[in-house]
Amino acid sequence: RILTAFTLAICLSSPGKAQQQCTNGFDLDRASGQCLDIDECRTIPEACRGDMVCVNQNGGYLCVPRTNPVYRSPYLNPYSNIYPPPPAPGPVPNYPTVTRPLICRFGYQLDENNQCADVDECASDSHQCNPTQICINTEGGYTCSCTEGYWLLEGQCLDIDECRYGYCQQLCANVPGSYSCTCNPGFTLNDDGRSCQDVNECTSDNPCTQTCVNTYGSFLCRCEPGYELEADGVNCSDMDECSFSEFLCQHECVNGPGSYYCICPSGYNLLDDNRSCQDINECENRNFTCTPQQTCFNIPGEYKCLDPVRCEDPYIQINENRCMCPAENAGCRDQPFTVLYRVMDMVSGRSVPSDIFQMQATTRYPGAYYIFQIKSGNEGREFYMRQTGPISATLVMTRPVKGPRTIQLDLEMITVNTVINFRGSSVIRLRIYVSQYSF
Repeated sequence: RILTAFTLAICLSSPGKAQQQCTNGFDLDRASGQCLDIDECRTIPEACRGDMVCVNQNGGYLCVPRTNPVYRSPYLNPYSNIYPPPPAPGPVPNYPTVTRPLICRFGYQLDENNQCADVDECASDSHQCNPTQICINTEGGYTCSCTEGYWLLEGQCLDIDECRYGYCQQLCANVPGSYSCTCNPGFTLNDDGRSCQDVNECTSDNPCTQTCVNTYGSFLCRCEPGYELEADGVNCSDMDECSFSEFLCQHECVNGPGSYYCICPSGYNLLDDNRSCQDINECENRNFTCTPQQTCFNIPGEYKCLDPVRCEDPYIQINENRCMCPAENAGCRDQPFTVLYRVMDMVSGRSVPSDIFQMQATTRYPGAYYIFQIKSGNEGREFYMRQTGPISATLVMTRPVKGPRTIQLDLEMITVNTVINFRGSSVIRLRIYVSQYSF
């Protein structure tokens, strides 16, 4: 049996006292003012009896068996190099050996080999884990834990809300002990069960009637030129370009699937710009039906066959388009001296005011002056004569004229000579063919 005796010493000092006191096991060293350990093995006679050896400690001492090597080396006297060791003991008495039964520590039990083996408390149901917990066997004991998806809080296993901690990239649904990740429309769940990948709807199954453009998480439909996207964002319908503007074509716009084209009326050709119309000159192409006696006169979109000029009595024909009334003929006294026949063409809706014809005297007599006026054919007051000089005037159109229409104006030039008291006139019979179109 090991007998152990020791005393702990505490060095106390009182701030209000000049002298210091030491506890048991220590003596005050007056020179240094420190409490020094007392070597009880030297000062106490027979401090240890029998087969025990005294070992000094700081503030006390120990009595240990002399023959036990376990306790010999740790407790060697620190003053052995200063003081001589105690005398060697006498012969050790021979005590009878007593065999004690093997006892295993807590958590172990003897197996069939008489060895201490770990007790599996989880398998033997000898644990004290909560029903919501799981038992995990350890060496000499066990541990109460929770299954995956739960955490231990005050002895209870509580569900972990994985969605709160961002386990899923997009959509998360928490369930007891676990969670489930899903993706927004336009995405698919990757093999890791957490992240989402964009679905290319255009390659899998084109949802658009024409062109599909993939976007992140969705897609866009585009239409070919000449088509427009409907309200559903998927289907394309033909765009009626002709309804957008009346200036796409010079004459008529015809809508077609995904496009449009321009057409021209009869008597016109479509130009290379595919929108403008150009008049066909049937007279130059000799694509007309006039008789040899008639003259072909081209107007925009068509032509006219003009009969030869025939002068009515009392006029006589001077040339192919001029008639003269001789002065010696009494019937010519109140008639214009000459009538000149002229023909011109004009497009419909010509902008106004517009100068369309010029008239002037061919001979100027001394002392004479000239008056220009519209003698007949201007019942709608669409024209007037503007005198531009002493011997000239211009026919001006003041109101738009729509075709097809034929207008005949008698433009009169009155000559007044005060020197010889003469007054006479000449007429230009102007025939104006107004075409049906403005081009």
